[in-house]
Amino acid sequence: MTTSARKLTGDDLVLSHFTLALDHPLDDRISAAGAAGFAGIGLFAGQYGRLRSEGLDVEQVREWLDEASICIAEVEALSGWAAHAPTDDYFAFEHLVWEVVDTFESRYVQAIAPYEGTLHDAATRFGELCDRAAEHGAVVGLEFLPFTNLVSAADTLQIVQEADRPNGGVCVDIWHHARGVDDLDMIRAIPGELITGIQMSDGPRAPQLDDYKDDCLRNRLPPGTGEFGAVEFVSTLLDAGVDLPWSLEVCNDDNWGRPAAEPAQRAADGMRHVLSEARSPR
Repeated sequence: MTTSARKLTGDDLVLSHFTLALDHPLDDRISAAGAAGFAGIGLFAGQYGRLRSEGLDVEQVREWLDEASICIAEVEALSGWAAHAPTDDYFAFEHLVWEVVDTFESRYVQAIAPYEGTLHDAATRFGELCDRAAEHGAVVGLEFLPFTNLVSAADTLQIVQEADRPNGGVCVDIWHHARGVDDLDMIRAIPGELITGIQMSDGPRAPQLDDYKDDCLRNRLPPGTGEFGAVEFVSTLLDAGVDLPWSLEVCNDDNWGRPAAEPAQRAADGMRHVLSEARSPR
């Protein structure tokens, strides 16, 4: 029986879409996640749109999910919502996101920058996005990304607080924290109830490639196997009272060339070890 995406907690793991190759077959993605004990997967709406145009059988997908006892927990990723005048192409993609959310009762939608204008302008647009998401029963996480103009957790929190929507919050991604501002006090300053999404991985402190975006899509490691201080990061979130599923976004060239079961299992094992350490008495 499929797990309910909207009932996931901090005891659950989600296999992010980008831990496997962008167009990795959906049935194998689901099977690998289920075998590794994930409660759900993330789905890039662009892949869903392509599969739908090729005749995707939604009932077949539901059967795969039932067999693996998992759900489609999160949908990625909205970019363009914060323009002064979002394009028709943007709204077509957003419509696709809501279709996934409605079809599979997904919990979470990812939103990313850039934004146009001021942080106040971004807050206005984020509030409008959250209102549209609420019509579909979804929460939205706004992610700070050092390769956009929304670089820090502090600015992201400002947008979320000014928007002041019950289903809108901050997405904290350990990679963009460690490779960005790298200020754990900035993470501590986010009220736990305003964190709606968590993305976990690990990696070396020093960049491996000159291009930030390329590096973060090719060189991530399972949690606890790099230099990002994953246990302290997770402990900080637990201390804030965060009780959300942990999305494992371990983008890595090596992962994308291997059978899905291998990187899925390594990511899950790493995260479970980190959680065990973070939950141990200190």
